Amino acid sequence: MTVDNIYPPSTNIMKKYARRLRARLKRHGTEISHSQSLEMIAHQHGFRDWNHASAVAQKPALPSLLPGARVTGLYLGQGFRGEIVAAQPVARAHTRITVLFDQAVDVVTFESFSAYRSRVSAVVNKFGASEAKTSNGEPHMIVTTA
Repeated sequence: MTVDNIYPPSTNIMKKYARRLRARLKRHGTEISHSQSLEMIAHQHGFRDWNHASAVAQKPALPSLLPGARVTGLYLGQGFRGEIVAAQPVARAHTRITVLFDQAVDVVTFESFSAYRSRVSAVVNKFGASEAKTSNGEPHMIVTTA
């Protein structure tokens, strides 16, 4: 397994990528700051910026996602609290969970239209983030134990 198969890569790995990128660009006549290279690496891994990448990468793995566990998080960018009602391992370090929200979540961003969901399923990694992403690059679901 390579480090590219780990989501998210650790901050140390992303910093190493940033140093390599910066050095390579310099060899080709383009100089950028270290913070610019960190931002580029964060974007490459699907994060909106370096702060978001480092916050997710430093987050400890969830101990377990079991039915009955109370959770909080974001679903399609909307905050929620709920309970895991089903969980099934689907791949190494990934779990399909079904969450019953305490209050229905509006999953539509248009002001003139709403669509509420009270129960959703998602495949999340050991950090609680879904590999599936929205059009803006954010995970469909980010879940943490309450």
